[in-house]
Amino acid sequence: LLQVQHASKQIKAEQQYKGIIDCVVRIPKEQGFLSFWRGNLANVIRYFPTQALNFAFKDKYKQIFLGGVDRHKQFWRYFAGNLASGGAAGATSLCFVYPLDFARTRLAADVGKGSTQREFSGLGDCLTKIFKSDGLKGLYQGFSVSVQGIIIYRAAYFGVYDTAKGMLPDPKNVHIIVSWMIAQSVTAVAGLVSYPFDTVRRRMMMQSGRKGADIMYTGTIDCWRKIAKDE
Repeated sequence: LLQVQHASKQIKAEQQYKGIIDCVVRIPKEQGFLSFWRGNLANVIRYFPTQALNFAFKDKYKQIFLGGVDRHKQFWRYFAGNLASGGAAGATSLCFVYPLDFARTRLAADVGKGSTQREFSGLGDCLTKIFKSDGLKGLYQGFSVSVQGIIIYRAAYFGVYDTAKGMLPDPKNVHIIVSWMIAQSVTAVAGLVSYPFDTVRRRMMMQSGRKGADIMYTGTIDCWRKIAKDE
């Protein structure tokens, strides 16, 4: 909500959330406690195929980018190969699950108490209405910047993680604490770097189904520019 409230037609300027605490306090009062989980069904459905596809494609791409590369003698090529395989895996899997991610964002941002105040009644209704209004293109609004963001995130996550583990003396027998520390560090850095892309893609998602003057951004570049200038 904090990411997309500036692009929401349902949240007026004077009603926008001031921060995390204000958001957490007001949601149960204004929309009901269960609204914290609105859109979670789409997220749950999306999660499992996303993880499976990421790792499946990652192995395939590693064969392409890292075939015959010695991680000790060709470090930078090994590092670049891990970045490329991780990014390509994330981007490919995104093609299959993007409409679910789109629906999750729209449902989570669909504020109001009861069906009369909300735009969508559920996952199926969201996908159906947007498809009827804008076609398949509407369900993939913001896809290009999503690919950019997922490549950066997955490249850092898979690439740096695999590279760091690969440079250890015995990568197959790494202590669980060391693996955990590497994973947490990589996740934090990858999330920080890719977050602006996530904000832009969700803003673009909010435009699907709109016409004429209701359209805030002419494209992703315009979205980047207006966010930086106005907010």
